[in-house]
Amino acid sequence: MLNEETRGKARGRLRRIEGQVQGLQRMLDNEAYCVDILLQISAVQGALEQVQKLLLSRHIESCVADAMRSGSKSERQQRIEELLDVFSRFGAK
Repeated sequence: MLNEETRGKARGRLRRIEGQVQGLQRMLDNEAYCVDILLQISAVQGALEQVQKLLLSRHIESCVADAMRSGSKSERQQRIEELLDVFSRFGAK
């Protein structure tokens, strides 16, 4: 579960990313130089990765840690499998 601080940080970052994406649309409309557009896309991807890290960190600190401390064996196994799935998706880029 996300706490209010993490939710606020993620929302703020996503709003900035939204602005970056709108800027990309303007760049396309204004026929900006291709390399400039590509660099901006890379910046958006990096910003999204930072949001991913923030949310993953919070998930590990709360949901996973709680399951490891007080969850049943099946709940602990479920969280481990969930993390492995998430990590494999991140690595599949």
